[in-house]
Amino acid sequence: MIALMAKTGNYQVANVNVRNLPDEVHRAIRIQAALHGRSTEAEIRDILERAARPEGRVKLGSFL
Repeated sequence: MIALMAKTGNYQVANVNVRNLPDEVHRAIRIQAALHGRSTEAEIRDILERAARPEGRVKLGSFL
């Protein structure tokens, strides 16, 4: 299980728990984090942010 808790400014944001993550996936993320010079938590946050907000996506204002 991986638990994430991010704090931005003076307020706390969402916590995420990932259960039943295969050891080889966790190991790969730890290695990737080390290669990027950051913590495993920071690496996972970056992966999630890139997945949730991909570059080139059409934003709501563009639809209006």
